[in-house]
Amino acid sequence: MKRVLLKLSGEALAGAKHTGFDEPTVTEVAKQVKVLVDEGVEIGVVIGGGNFWRGRSSETIDRTKADQIGMLATVMNCIYVSEIFRSVGMKTEIFTPFACGAMTKLFSKDEANACFAEKKVAFFAGGTGHPYFSTDTTTVLRAIEIEAETILLAKAVDGVYDSDPKTNPNAKKYDSVHIQGVIDQKLAVVDLTASILCMENKMPMLVFGLNEENSIIRAAKGEIDGTKVLVD
Repeated sequence: MKRVLLKLSGEALAGAKHTGFDEPTVTEVAKQVKVLVDEGVEIGVVIGGGNFWRGRSSETIDRTKADQIGMLATVMNCIYVSEIFRSVGMKTEIFTPFACGAMTKLFSKDEANACFAEKKVAFFAGGTGHPYFSTDTTTVLRAIEIEAETILLAKAVDGVYDSDPKTNPNAKKYDSVHIQGVIDQKLAVVDLTASILCMENKMPMLVFGLNEENSIIRAAKGEIDGTKVLVD
């Protein structure tokens, strides 16, 4: 693959602590991404904010304000992970859809393409910049905008199941599933808005467990033990 969009779960980056950052986990991610960058793969990254904040779980805060806190959580995640990437020898740039001081650049497709031309990893922080849209939607939107070949969806769970494997020991994992099936069966790969964006723009996804050995490298080469979400 020439260009991919990597979505990292905030919870997965927190490791066993389930909050904040687990540096060994993030460093392992960085080392895998560097292998791909060194091979010439252009990589954009979106990171969820669940290791710091899940606004929808709050019953007292206005949804718009809760989502704004979530946007800032993703900015913190991107700054941290970007620095870990730099520590292993990569160049990075962080983009946001809103002004964020000198810490980030405003997102545009042209700026992102310039970033890739300089062999930098592009981080897309701050969500879409609007409430009521998740980082799932941001992931698909940015993947479409930068014309990525596929989305690599690195999660705490190792694929797409017909029910929650945490509560159902007999849950069945799919080797592949069409995006229409994801929507019809409400399989919660990504949320409904993101699923429809994938379907309408024919953006495939590879879903896999972040904590499996060399999982990002193998996914970028199409060698996953997880689930392929098909759009054709």
